[in-house]
Amino acid sequence: MTHKHHTLSHINRAGFDPLGFTGQWLDKDWSQQIVPDIWPDATPRTPVTTVQWMRESELKHGRVAMLAVLGWVAVDSGARFPGSPYGSIPDSFHAHDAAVANGSMGFLLLCAFVLELAGGAAIFDQAKGSGRQAGDFSFDPLGLGKDAKKRQRYATSEIKNGRLAMLAISGILTQAASFPDKAFPYL
Repeated sequence: MTHKHHTLSHINRAGFDPLGFTGQWLDKDWSQQIVPDIWPDATPRTPVTTVQWMRESELKHGRVAMLAVLGWVAVDSGARFPGSPYGSIPDSFHAHDAAVANGSMGFLLLCAFVLELAGGAAIFDQAKGSGRQAGDFSFDPLGLGKDAKKRQRYATSEIKNGRLAMLAISGILTQAASFPDKAFPYL
């Protein structure tokens, strides 16, 4: 096994790459786009490979999808924020239109913007040589990542659960749009 393939198998721990994205532009360095040389105080860059970039994106989308599935099913199961504007929303499918109408969707987009800025700053630091791993925001209040073996297992589980959640929310949204009169458990 060559070093390139060993590194690839280490990064793609869950082994799922049906379209071969990890083999395309594998050696491309994205740090020039993240930390350009035109800045007067440009610091030396550390390569940010395509695989690292895609892994960061996959982790972010997987985490959002996991929250989306949980939130969607919770609302369809009857959970609501307290207050009169939320109690009248029949299900998750109609919650989007209600959130746009009452203005809370704008606040959600502002929160997403702030989180994207934080993610961009983390990738910027990674390109400057911080040694940060994809998806690591140094947030572990329960101390689950102290043991390296457990941290590796949790990282693999997160990737797999994130992929499952991305498929799940796609299916839930498709079913909700196809059959808007049905709510969870969608029978």
